[in-house]
Amino acid sequence: MSVIIEKGQRLRADIIKHLYYKKALSLTDLSKLTKKSLPLVTSIVNGLIAEGYILEQGLAPSTGGRRPSMYLLNADHQKYIVAVAMDQLITRLTIYNLSRNVVIPMQYLEFDMSDENSDVSALIDFINRSIDASGINRKNIVGVGVGMPGFVNAELGVNLSYLPVKKGDTLREYLSKKIKLPVSIDNDSSLIALAELNFGEAIDLKDAMVVNIGWGTGLGMIMDGKLYRGSSGYAGEFSHIPLSDSNNLCSCGRRGCLEVDTSLLVMAEKAEKALAEGSESNMKELFKDKSKHPRDHFIDAVIAQDPLAISILSKAGFQLGKGLATLIHILNPECIVLSGRGAKAGQMLLPSIQQAINQFCIPRIAGQTTIKLSTLTDEAELLAAASLIVEHSQFE
Repeated sequence: MSVIIEKGQRLRADIIKHLYYKKALSLTDLSKLTKKSLPLVTSIVNGLIAEGYILEQGLAPSTGGRRPSMYLLNADHQKYIVAVAMDQLITRLTIYNLSRNVVIPMQYLEFDMSDENSDVSALIDFINRSIDASGINRKNIVGVGVGMPGFVNAELGVNLSYLPVKKGDTLREYLSKKIKLPVSIDNDSSLIALAELNFGEAIDLKDAMVVNIGWGTGLGMIMDGKLYRGSSGYAGEFSHIPLSDSNNLCSCGRRGCLEVDTSLLVMAEKAEKALAEGSESNMKELFKDKSKHPRDHFIDAVIAQDPLAISILSKAGFQLGKGLATLIHILNPECIVLSGRGAKAGQMLLPSIQQAINQFCIPRIAGQTTIKLSTLTDEAELLAAASLIVEHSQFE
């Protein structure tokens, strides 16, 4: 392949990527974002229009001068992305078109990643069944993006914590072989940070931290407008900072990790223990419903302002705030975004987090950081899993 053709394909992919994130842009916008000349961008856009990838939307709102034409990705163009979001117990899957519209109902798989008997083939079967049931021709699927917990190196395509595969293959390579589509994998908290950067509360921010409140307590760090991964791809293991006052064993095998106080799983377990010891709460009835996990019942109880649930959440929020105070001193971020499933309870979390930051953080430094609640909630990881494919595909 000649250098000229390769550069043209890269520019074409970059234009699709920017339109995927920004929805509608002018030719001038695209020229600035790609750092390419306006005539070259215009030529590539015209080619993408001819192929059906892009539509001309109309004119931009008036700002006093000549109104430029705006362009966006064609929602009816038959190109799709499979997005998979895994936590320790539940795997979710949906399929998006290039306009980020969901084209199939959400699919669910009960899959305990921490169980030694869990086989990656169950995940593969789930993805293949979901694609087959969608009726979408595989040649129209750009790829499969997968977000998962654990020590994930996205560049190498490996997960050192879960889902071992036969020797000689990385997890990404093995999934791609079995699904017969391009696959990208990444850590769930890194993906949630990317979702906030591209679609949520961290848009246009240079330095931000995104806390993923879920089964564990994850962190994605945005530095200079990009996700910071560290020297070997494992930066952001916030949950394993030894700040816990308890001696409880963490999932990593050590004691004293922040996660043993701040994960939704631990909060739900504390609620169940308190009920067993005689505490009164509406959760006593909620936990009888086995169709939902106690963690989800716990969040529902917090939203309903159940006193016991709020008490447990407040203690966890204070510990979380203590950890964030440490990071504020080190990184001095513009913003901290509370994201993940726990963001549903965010309004109840904020006072105790802010109390800890006020107590443990130098006021002059703390005052430079705002705390925001995610508006993406459960969809954050799925959106970012899809964007993994947008980032890596050449859209040939």
